[in-house]
Amino acid sequence: MGLDDFAAAHASGAFVLDVREADEFAAGHVPGAVHVPMNEVPARLADLPQGQQVHVICAVGGRSRQVVDYLQAQGIDAVNVSDGTQGWAQRGWPLER
Repeated sequence: MGLDDFAAAHASGAFVLDVREADEFAAGHVPGAVHVPMNEVPARLADLPQGQQVHVICAVGGRSRQVVDYLQAQGIDAVNVSDGTQGWAQRGWPLER
């Protein structure tokens, strides 16, 4: 999913899962994103919403793509946010710290 489509979904209250490491997340993340580091996702599937699309984001889209593949294999409706948090920030959109 491209950033423009993601921004529209985000504005409508989409569930955002940030899979970066804790230091990356603390440095700045998409407002409202839920933080679950990539390596913790399998153990925390119960923390994800049921029946709602999960928008997975990382720094640039590589880790989130791997997590999306995993989540989809578990039957979760997940989409990758291409260009990630770096792309979001490069557009001048707000970050939470």
